[in-house]
Amino acid sequence: MAMDTRFPDAVVQVADTRIVFVVMDGVGGLPHADTGRTELESARTPHLDELARAAAIGLHRPVAVGITPGSGPAHLALFGYDPREWLIGRGVLSALGVGFPLRPGDLAARLNLATVDEAGNVTDRRAGRPSDEEGRRVVALLADSVATPEGLELHWRAEKEHRAVMILRGEGLSDALDDTDPQETGVPPHPVRALVPEAEPTARAVQEVLDRAREVLRQERPANALLARGFACFERYPSMRERFGISCLATARYPMYQGVGRLLGMDVAETPASDADAVRTVAARYEDADFHFLHFKYPDSRGEDGDFDAKVAAIETIDALVPELVALEPDVLVVTGDHSTPSRMRVHSWHPVPLLIASPFCRGGNTGGFGERDCLGGELGILAAADILPLALAHADRLEKYGA
Repeated sequence: MAMDTRFPDAVVQVADTRIVFVVMDGVGGLPHADTGRTELESARTPHLDELARAAAIGLHRPVAVGITPGSGPAHLALFGYDPREWLIGRGVLSALGVGFPLRPGDLAARLNLATVDEAGNVTDRRAGRPSDEEGRRVVALLADSVATPEGLELHWRAEKEHRAVMILRGEGLSDALDDTDPQETGVPPHPVRALVPEAEPTARAVQEVLDRAREVLRQERPANALLARGFACFERYPSMRERFGISCLATARYPMYQGVGRLLGMDVAETPASDADAVRTVAARYEDADFHFLHFKYPDSRGEDGDFDAKVAAIETIDALVPELVALEPDVLVVTGDHSTPSRMRVHSWHPVPLLIASPFCRGGNTGGFGERDCLGGELGILAAADILPLALAHADRLEKYGA
């Protein structure tokens, strides 16, 4: 008789243990030309360094060797969903993040409010990072003024700063569409391109919406254009409780990461006002979940800005909060990032990401701290990101022995 040998699902067991899983978004980096140290290695992180010396440390690859991940697949991998099998576009995560009630088959796209010049070339992919209030104003203008293609429903939602979401609802929509975001300045947005013939009607509908939006925004400054990426049709995923038998709480300041939590069946905490407030939320609701996902955004944002020193400062801010997490005495404390965002590159990269797993069952004995080169010499070596959750479950006594 055939049996299901999916791991770690097949060997999950119940235990009265708690895991705190900290994601420092984009924490991995590259050495500074003057010092030879990465942002993480340059930061003063006494608390993370102390943890690392007694922990199991290593590096992880979010997807595969040489593959640069988007935020969606990178986070899915961290939670044990191999992104090569469980792939979802960023649009769905953003829509779930802002609480939009998606139905199966809905098509969602993540939008950037952007700036283009008179020639139609992109001059700022993020429209100067407008305030949340300004982003909501522009999205409300789109919602009031952009006509809906015949036979479809069209919904707009502001996400945060320059980020927004567009949702189309109707029969036969396809997400086999290429992004319109060129990922660089000095060139025009790409047209919506169908990746398969069956997606041609959807591509025409989306292009129609974006063209109408461009007309509506023509007199706006700086947000006078939209860049669309992460097209995805919604489908239900098995929850972390269904797969791993754990109740989960996601605490994140940015909606997209709340969306990751909702996609995987996590409860989502009220949006924290600050990083410190996020840690206080975890402490206040510590008994409510077996697994706490705690997300910090700013290392990634500052890396994308190309600001090495600001990324260092963001990492140091997180380190100062670590003692409050340690004081909760979790059975397992995981600290890592979803991907690397070197400030030298200003974008996500393929470089392996530092990883720390602290529990009473670690060998420890590390003599350095928490940085890329120290982690390279750790007992975990370089592993796939999708293997981190099984390790966390094992350290939490939530995996039974396999076989007799």
